[in-house]
Amino acid sequence: MPRYIGCDIHKKQVTVCVLGEEGRVAARYRIACTREALVAFAEEHLEPSDQLALEATTHTWAVVELLEPFVARLVVSNPLRTRAIAAAKIKTDRIDARVLAELLRAGYLPEVWQPDAATRRLRALTHRRASLVADRTGLKNRIHATLATRLIPVPWTKLFRAKGLAWLAALELDPDGRQALDSDLRLLSALESEIQQLDDRLAQLAYPEEAVRLLMTLPGIDFTVAQAVLAAWGPIERFPDADHAAAYLGLAPSTRQSDRACYHGSITKQGNAHARWLLVQAAQHLDRHPGPLGAAFRRLAKKKNRNVAVVAIARKMAVIAYYMLIHREPYRYAVPGTTQNKLAKLRIRTTGKRRRRGTPAGTPRSPRYGTGQSVRTVPSVQTLCAAEQLPPPTPLEDLPPGERRLLLRTRTLEHAQQIQQTQQRPRKTTPPSEDPSLTTS
Repeated sequence: MPRYIGCDIHKKQVTVCVLGEEGRVAARYRIACTREALVAFAEEHLEPSDQLALEATTHTWAVVELLEPFVARLVVSNPLRTRAIAAAKIKTDRIDARVLAELLRAGYLPEVWQPDAATRRLRALTHRRASLVADRTGLKNRIHATLATRLIPVPWTKLFRAKGLAWLAALELDPDGRQALDSDLRLLSALESEIQQLDDRLAQLAYPEEAVRLLMTLPGIDFTVAQAVLAAWGPIERFPDADHAAAYLGLAPSTRQSDRACYHGSITKQGNAHARWLLVQAAQHLDRHPGPLGAAFRRLAKKKNRNVAVVAIARKMAVIAYYMLIHREPYRYAVPGTTQNKLAKLRIRTTGKRRRRGTPAGTPRSPRYGTGQSVRTVPSVQTLCAAEQLPPPTPLEDLPPGERRLLLRTRTLEHAQQIQQTQQRPRKTTPPSEDPSLTTS
């Protein structure tokens, strides 16, 4: 006979309510929220036919890992939706535990997807990186505030590069300002070191994963953004379509409909806020992209507020990423030079292997030999994917008719044709800096 068990978990204790098959309370327990106490409770009181429910919170997955082997089914509920279903004016831990058990028994418990161990690990690492980056941003803002309160103008656009940091270290300030600035610079240095070490660890995990390198072909996405999106989604096959995948990140527009009136508002912002924010940041610079994504951005920016266009393109990127993962295909309109640099940096950072450069033996001299003109060979997108051990993108002649019409309508067909061929581009050379003492007035 199955029993239905609700667990209201907190940091220090867990309140348990056990319902029999007929819906009556069979037992109640209050135990400490420690590994030893949970295992002892499970061994003594849980049965293999039991069904157990608890709400998602900070340490839910650690509790799930301990209790799941002892029961037939373990359900993790969405706390926001559970409260909406079972709202009550009187709220205690005993009532919450019984409500969870009753909703589980009735089949009304709003369930959340339970990530596997690898996904939970990737989520923990990416969330820690996001926390460290937020701390770094706060420190930088505090340093700017220290200068602003003393009316000190900043002569550098990139204050936290080598020259800017040297200027901050040599800046003359009052004793309190100098002490505060030195303290923040020490903390900033320590944070940069921690982020660097964590990025190295994430890069080691990213390079063997084909899904990460596939997503890196999207403009504006590096391995940290790709890992955050994959950690939020988990196995992409669990979504029935791209709209559900985008909605899982909170990028779907909210809808209010009654009778004949229907209003579509801002995005829902439900789901993984970190992955959603990273996609929005990646979409910020797509107004300069020569492909269809850039054309869509520029078209929306003419009709809407720029922020609206950015969020809309972020959702479009999530939809494209879904299809890239489902079909195991890189982004068809990636700029080869930029994409090559991103993938090469990840490869070198992880393995230290550099591609062999230079012309093969026996190749005749270039017509530009001796002219001082240096060129860079940019491979076609097919050659790039083959070199980086990625599946080939769909050739231009095999595109669906609707997609070809889209390229013609957005005037991006030329870009699509250009990236199919190897190109020779002049290298950008930095002119030598002039000595001001030698300049004549």
